[in-house]
Amino acid sequence: MDGRLARRVFGGGLILLVVLAGVFAPWLASHDPNASGADVLAGASAEHWFGTDDLGRDVFSRVLHGARISLIVGPAAALVAAAIGVPIGLIAGYARGRMDVALMQAINLFIAMPSLVLALMITAMVGATLQNLVLVLGFVMWPEMARLVRGQVISVREVLFVEAAHAIGCKPSRILARHIWPNIMRTIAAQMAIAVSSAIFTAASLGFLGLGLPPPAADWGSMVQSGFDYLSVNPLLSLAPGGAVALTVLSFYLVGQTVE
Repeated sequence: MDGRLARRVFGGGLILLVVLAGVFAPWLASHDPNASGADVLAGASAEHWFGTDDLGRDVFSRVLHGARISLIVGPAAALVAAAIGVPIGLIAGYARGRMDVALMQAINLFIAMPSLVLALMITAMVGATLQNLVLVLGFVMWPEMARLVRGQVISVREVLFVEAAHAIGCKPSRILARHIWPNIMRTIAAQMAIAVSSAIFTAASLGFLGLGLPPPAADWGSMVQSGFDYLSVNPLLSLAPGGAVALTVLSFYLVGQTVE
């Protein structure tokens, strides 16, 4: 097994593990993730595998249910980014000229702004609901998608079969749909997987900074932040959700790097 295939299998296995954890969370979790208890800040035990937080909630159960949130936010935000960025990239790469210059100026303007800072600003204004979080993350990620698509279109539009389609009078829409799009789909699929990992990481960062989903949602980033004050009591309060974020981000990134 070569290195690329090994990374793809490993990443796909991690994704499958996270998906199974999210789908079967109600059955795998040993406790209600939002139920408080008298056993506050308990250490890891047979009853509470990762211990309990400052409200007595089971950390293991909350980590499992947090996978559901990440598996909604990540792919949905990547789809929003693709819905905005792919058409813009296709138009910019194929039209060229003034249209390309104007669109690239807009793309570069957004790329110049740090995505996390932009996401913080917008989330603070619109509020941290699940729908808003998906839309905000998709909005801050579309420029990278658009720039990638534009570059791919520029490279493909110069090949012989595209020039032949131009010569026989094919419409631009047909050329894009039949000749260019099929040749850039794999690259876009790879970028989608990387966008999912980026969205999950950014969502966790927003939660860590206090702009994640409001309580009692099992938001991994918020869990990492809330566990910081109790690291000396139970490090798993932060390490467990932090490890879940790291493994999920790594899994999608590895798959994205090996799709092309």
